[in-house]
Amino acid sequence: MSNERDNLVVSAPPHIRSKDSSAKIMWNVIFSLVPSGIAGIFIFGLEALKVIILCIFFAVLTEAIFLKLRHRNLNILLDGSAVLTGLLLGYCLPSNVPFWIPVVGSFVGIALGKQLFGGLGQNIFNPALVGRAFLQISWPVFMTTWTNPRWMKVEAISSATPLLDAISSATPLALKKIESHYPFIYSKLPNYWNLFLGNHKGCIGEVCIFALLLGALFLLFKKIISWHTPFSFIWTLGILSWIFSGRIPFSGDTLFYILSGGLILGAFFMATDYVTSPLTNKGKLIFGFGCGLLTFIIRLRGSYPEGVCYAILFMDAAVPIIDRFTKTRKLGFVKTPFNLRG
Repeated sequence: MSNERDNLVVSAPPHIRSKDSSAKIMWNVIFSLVPSGIAGIFIFGLEALKVIILCIFFAVLTEAIFLKLRHRNLNILLDGSAVLTGLLLGYCLPSNVPFWIPVVGSFVGIALGKQLFGGLGQNIFNPALVGRAFLQISWPVFMTTWTNPRWMKVEAISSATPLLDAISSATPLALKKIESHYPFIYSKLPNYWNLFLGNHKGCIGEVCIFALLLGALFLLFKKIISWHTPFSFIWTLGILSWIFSGRIPFSGDTLFYILSGGLILGAFFMATDYVTSPLTNKGKLIFGFGCGLLTFIIRLRGSYPEGVCYAILFMDAAVPIIDRFTKTRKLGFVKTPFNLRG
């Protein structure tokens, strides 16, 4: 009997542990993003690879500098969180931005979006989106100057069309936004197949929906993410777009709005961030609904045609209140006048 008592170990919860570590989860997410990176480089050329490398390198460098200043072990760099932040930021940028744009964005994302709050697990906003929002507000011209896929450039060079007009033009969402005022724009909109494969203007890692869905299926299969937030996010935006974005109610092009912009990247890879998303399934559904609603409002009424970045950041700020009202109740807990506040 005394031997059994000696073997008892008292420890802090959680008592049910998973084999998945933070580092393993981060590197799995990075692996899931490889197909969309390859697609982006194939679509836009080596300029896209340069942007991605710069983002990752300076994100890791900024993380190392702040860890050194905080007298923390540099082995933390191996958890992959800085690499993931840089990768996601690179995917949110046009391929033709000046070299200093990825440098500044990576620094702001890691320094202000992560280390200022105390590092991984304590930040309230997605660091990659913090960097992107800062760049969008500070240098909107660079962040909204797009290039066509590289094979369109070759076609433009061999034709009589002026090169500048052929390379730089609006994204599908921007064209859709002005379609009601200029009906001839409709003929310039890419079809669903081109949207699905990424044959249009846009950010490096957002355009190829096929590659993003491959990565998303991998994360769902490995149970690294759940379906709740992406499902709620995408369908909220899709239904609202169908009802309100057409010339008459219930005539909007739902599939176009789902396949355009950064919705798929944001829904599966950013809104599902463990640190900045709700804990419960009910909370995740509410979080996704809020992201979809805000994205739709910004797309419909905002001056900027895309709203995924700002929608997720706004909902990140609401996560504490969502967690508070959706937390799991204690077994056998009954509300009384004396514990209503509990």
